[in-house]
Amino acid sequence: MLDQPLIKVILLVGVIAVTIMLTRSTTGARHQAIRRLLLIGFVLLAAMAILFPAMLTRVAQFVGVGRGADLLLYGLTITFLGFVAASYRRMRLLEQRVTTLAREIALREAVHDRRHRHGDGPGSGQPRSGWTSS
Repeated sequence: MLDQPLIKVILLVGVIAVTIMLTRSTTGARHQAIRRLLLIGFVLLAAMAILFPAMLTRVAQFVGVGRGADLLLYGLTITFLGFVAASYRRMRLLEQRVTTLAREIALREAVHDRRHRHGDGPGSGQPRSGWTSS
């Protein structure tokens, strides 16, 4: 366990830093709770793999993978795919929010322009915020 202590300390500090960065999220409470539980599991598994690499090899052999490094690669591949899927969902949600906001702004400016053309408000038809309609 104490062979190569410097790299183990560096790796553990890296895992802790990533853990802290990932727990600072502003999503919904349920999603954040699930993410934190998965993150705790990741931290525990990462620490075990760093401190006891032979155990990772034994687990790999138990599940039919030759080496612990190969098992780790497989796990990281699946984790990366999960990250890509989550990022895609997050991006779609942000695009939907931007579309909704753009529509709301367009409707508000249309109502504002209509009121000004009919003399209902100050400015008598001047476009708002420098935008002109074609």
